[in-house]
Amino acid sequence: MNAPAPPSPSFPPRGGAGLIASFRHAWAGLIHTVIHQRNMRVHLVSAVLVGLVGSGIELGLAEKVTLIFCVLLIFFAEILNSALEHLVDLAVQQFDEKARLAKDAAAAGVMVLALGTVVIFAALLVTNWHVVVNSGPRIARQVALGLPFTACVTLLVLPRSRPAWVDWAAFVLGAALLGLMALRTASSVFTALTAGLLGVAMAAARTRRSEALGQKKTGSSPVSYRA
Repeated sequence: MNAPAPPSPSFPPRGGAGLIASFRHAWAGLIHTVIHQRNMRVHLVSAVLVGLVGSGIELGLAEKVTLIFCVLLIFFAEILNSALEHLVDLAVQQFDEKARLAKDAAAAGVMVLALGTVVIFAALLVTNWHVVVNSGPRIARQVALGLPFTACVTLLVLPRSRPAWVDWAAFVLGAALLGLMALRTASSVFTALTAGLLGVAMAAARTRRSEALGQKKTGSSPVSYRA
């Protein structure tokens, strides 16, 4: 008679259950994707630019909803693509052509959404070109404040080792610039979106530093940041 198979090891606890814990796990998944996926970092910086345009130009409700939906849809697709990559790597421990095709197909879906968003964004600008022309001073102000703000967000999401004070300086400067832009914003919704993206970038910078410190203490190899 064959001996019964040993029970499978249970998954480690995830730090609690309930609605708050679910939000915490989801937030951790978002930050992990920003840290370890280069394309997600590109999407985040691009979303900042969309937020700056939306807060600097008077757009209709339909245009605002369309842009916000496109940004969130791309984020969703990139997070789903990252999850699929992890699942494929977990199931296939060696090179397999079907695994490569699965990853390529998921990446193609994100690319199609990104290209579609660019087309939609361009179409909205062309359709509302008269608004763009009449918003010259506001656009100049957005450029003067928005470019250094975008540089602050880009610095926060860059996977480079740097002192903690550099990240905090970038975050404080970005918050100050955003506060100045909020004084004469064309859309508080896009301003709030941009503020949320700044918070995500700062959270990613702090989590990346915590991971690096943990690796130094344990002596493990550094984590590679994938494209």
